[in-house]
Amino acid sequence: MILHAGYRPTREGGPFLAGPQFSSTYTAPGDPSQHDLTYGRFQNPTWTAWEEALRVLEGGQAVAYASGMAAVAAVFGVCLRPGDVVVLPADSYYTTRLLASDWLNSIGVEARLVPTRGDAQGRALEGVRLLWLETPTNPQLDVCDIQELVQAARSQGALVAVDNTTATAYLQQPLLLGADYVVASDTKALTGHSDLVLGHVAATDPERVAALRTWRTQHGSIPGPMEVWLAHRSLATLSLRLDRQCSSALKLAGFLAAQSPVGAVYYPGLSDHPGHAIAKRQMQAFGSVVSFDLATRTRAEQFLRGLTLVREATSFGGVHSTAERRARWGGDAISEGFIRFSVGCESPEDILSDVASALDRVVG
Repeated sequence: MILHAGYRPTREGGPFLAGPQFSSTYTAPGDPSQHDLTYGRFQNPTWTAWEEALRVLEGGQAVAYASGMAAVAAVFGVCLRPGDVVVLPADSYYTTRLLASDWLNSIGVEARLVPTRGDAQGRALEGVRLLWLETPTNPQLDVCDIQELVQAARSQGALVAVDNTTATAYLQQPLLLGADYVVASDTKALTGHSDLVLGHVAATDPERVAALRTWRTQHGSIPGPMEVWLAHRSLATLSLRLDRQCSSALKLAGFLAAQSPVGAVYYPGLSDHPGHAIAKRQMQAFGSVVSFDLATRTRAEQFLRGLTLVREATSFGGVHSTAERRARWGGDAISEGFIRFSVGCESPEDILSDVASALDRVVG
């Protein structure tokens, strides 16, 4: 059960969840191999409890990292060598693509960018070492069939990693669908309170997990104990938060689809979304992010200025609803009026009322 994952056993005395352990070094006389704890970069009991909770959630051993991008870099680092090829979604998270073009290309790894929609990546796997999937994608919320693409990758001898940040393991289980690695930025919906930066990788193969831990130790991409403890505390409400957020997001998407200022709505829960059937099959619900297009920067900024409950902020998955004009950051093939809306835990009526009032401000 997620609620109790990584907590102290119910019949054992003490706090339900021990507080964060702050220590850079431990008493460890003699042979260091005889001690579980020796130095803070190698291990921390707060990480151990968090990783046990993630094991229950993911269905595989987890390794915690200082951020989602640290987790992405770890998978790239343990899987790829000069001369290898990685296939990435052309519409995946921009910084992942940036890391591939800046770092991987510089060490002789070829990064092929292929759209997510229509499982197009499955037709670009010749000679590939790693297939990187993201579904739903951020911010356009395209969807691919994980199981089908895993089978295509296997036929070419390729590994598969899935960025599961948008869905989280509560809504989608890539390891059970055959992926070798699942990656997530725990900064977002998994922890859901907009108060920490954290990431993790999970896998079922013990040797791959060991390599990920070695990467973390040698590269120093370790998480802080306070962030990990906050994440673990927040995980207990994951199902409550996401159930409400997904329900409200579906209502918001349906509402937006009927509004004249809105040119297009991107949400896999809508029956006319190109990936709806796939998402319905491989997800428990359709996520807390709704994207839509107001065509121009002026119209998008009019909408954002009209919001009073919803905050203008980046990232997503928190208990407070946020929205932003995503093109302000660059890097994605979207219009200047593209809005990414993260649905929070406020009442759906309050969210819809605020959005309706803001849309009334959109002119031109």
